[in-house]
Amino acid sequence: MNITFWGTGDAMGVPRVYCSCAVCEEARAGGENRRFRSLIQLDDASFGTLLIDCGPDWRAGMEAAGLRDNVTLLITHAHFDHIAGLPEYADMCRWLGRKGKAYAMPDTIHEILARFPWLGSQIVFIPIQEPLTFGDWDVRCWKVNHGKNGHAYAYRFSNASTGRSFAYCSDSIALEGEELEPLGGLDVLILGTSFYEEPYPFETRSVYDVREGLRLIDQLKPGKTWFTHMSHDIDVARDYGLPAGTAFARTGLTISV
Repeated sequence: MNITFWGTGDAMGVPRVYCSCAVCEEARAGGENRRFRSLIQLDDASFGTLLIDCGPDWRAGMEAAGLRDNVTLLITHAHFDHIAGLPEYADMCRWLGRKGKAYAMPDTIHEILARFPWLGSQIVFIPIQEPLTFGDWDVRCWKVNHGKNGHAYAYRFSNASTGRSFAYCSDSIALEGEELEPLGGLDVLILGTSFYEEPYPFETRSVYDVREGLRLIDQLKPGKTWFTHMSHDIDVARDYGLPAGTAFARTGLTISV
């Protein structure tokens, strides 16, 4: 399976329109730190193309990827930066004369349709009530702590024939117990880390920072970890001394599992 990062930014993306910090200015000039909101494209011969999330930069991602048709979506949760592209996705489906397809947990679907009730006429929302299968991959979805923002969901993809697995956990913090179990034994972990070391009180936070992420990785020991969901606090051109097998994802990066 190939995984392409359409976006690796947090809810506001980089550059932030109000900010003139060095990272935002470098991003504004088209540099390495330019980050759309977090979204990944999955491509595998056994199932075709899937997207995880459909945020406000979805259209730009479709253009960059050269995709012109409706694609299947997996949704992690109903926050703006993960679903704001759904109206455009629905409009594309309408013009194509086809129904879109989006998988999500039942509470996420309820929240989406409460906010955008017309989407149901163009998108078939499929509630996740048991493990999914896409081609050769078994997919598990489970609830993760999202701090002050409540909860989100993460996805683990496992291929029994190859023994390969990866997980996408973009919006989480302070995971413990059953939340951590699906993150064990991974070949690839994609983990959200908004700051290198977030300075704000813990009760106001919603996503791991890099230092916390490194401690989690030391516990889980995945084969490779890519950090995503990054704010303008993180400069991907800077050497933070990350351990081997750990790196910041970049816009347009494609990896294989």
